Amino acid sequence: MPRTRGSLARRLLLHAVLLLGIVLASCVAAGSAADALTRHQRHRVVHVAASKAGTPYRWGATGPRAFDCSGYTRWVFERIGARLPRTSRDQDRAVRHVRRADRELGDLVFFSSHHRVYHVGIYAGSNTIWHAPHTGSRVSRERLWTNDVSYGRVR
Repeated sequence: MPRTRGSLARRLLLHAVLLLGIVLASCVAAGSAADALTRHQRHRVVHVAASKAGTPYRWGATGPRAFDCSGYTRWVFERIGARLPRTSRDQDRAVRHVRRADRELGDLVFFSSHHRVYHVGIYAGSNTIWHAPHTGSRVSRERLWTNDVSYGRVR
């Protein structure tokens, strides 16, 4: 039975749509796996963060004997093989942002004022963070004192 141009065009279109679906599905699966830390890595982030409890805050310090907030987060993530930029603002730009309801252990927590990030910590579960707070303080785990934060997932 001879094929008409219309039936051939429909078959080609169907094959193209199926192929596009397969390609998109594999890209989504690869992207979500590539930008998510494993459960083990998340726990490791929190463990490494806790290992520096009591370390003094010093502006501009990147560890391991003193930290500022972004130096601390960068140092912690380097221990698990993830690279972060140096400043909290650049770290905010480098992560995939997630909703509060979707936050997980090891996500970064960003504090901002007038749309400018000024502080970063590491989500430790139960509404707490590990962070290097400010001059005169030390790395500590604290309860989040505000809901006015955003969360970012390191890729």
